[in-house]
Amino acid sequence: MAEFSLPAHSKIKKGTVHPKPEGASNTKAFHVYRWNPDDGENPHMDTYHVDMDNCGPMVLDALIKIKNEMDPTLTFRRSCREGVCGSCSMNIDGTNGLACTSAIEDVKGDVKITPLPHMEVIKDLVPDFKHFYAQYASIKPWMQTQTPAPTKERLQARDDREKLDGLYECILCACCSTSCPSYWWNGDKYLGPAVLLQAYRWLVDSRDEMTGERLDNLEDPFRLYRCHTIMNCANACPKGLNPAKAIAETKKMMLERQV
Repeated sequence: MAEFSLPAHSKIKKGTVHPKPEGASNTKAFHVYRWNPDDGENPHMDTYHVDMDNCGPMVLDALIKIKNEMDPTLTFRRSCREGVCGSCSMNIDGTNGLACTSAIEDVKGDVKITPLPHMEVIKDLVPDFKHFYAQYASIKPWMQTQTPAPTKERLQARDDREKLDGLYECILCACCSTSCPSYWWNGDKYLGPAVLLQAYRWLVDSRDEMTGERLDNLEDPFRLYRCHTIMNCANACPKGLNPAKAIAETKKMMLERQV
């Protein structure tokens, strides 16, 4: 018989409600996903009340304040705080994004924070990127050439350089891939929006000389063709990129080489 409910050990329970800061008159509640693989307990949502008069404007500011002043056991990734590294990607109020560029004031009411969906969780808000990075490595994301290296740099026409705009800016935060239903159900075979955008970045680079081999690597019923143009990826990208367009252009290249 098919089972349509979550296993008992994975059901999210209500966690600790931390008290409001003493003397604070302007607070906002943050409901944060917590799970520790070492205690054998179910995941739970802890609630923290943050004094907004003494907190920065971004969700990451609130998380840092919670960790520093309320609960040092809270675990999450962060680094640049400028939307460049992609470390603090998570699901905020139902939408994937970067905590460092997500304004608290944009969330009406309480703020609910969970890890990126459909990824194994290491602890709390930290997802396991091991499989994601292995997929990225599989496309060989570096320039491959056969001709002898020039004495200086490899030159590129201005028009060819402009083809890379909207591609090289990807920070591999995985917000797009983890918002894609096709990646949820076929993530073991389908490369997903982020990796396919990176693959197209090298396919369209005029300096790379392994286009045929790169297309051969993608010629598979699952690696490329599981994209159904749902467009969640473009909506979720915190850098405003369009992975769906890159995937469509890659499919077009596949067809053109068969003509």
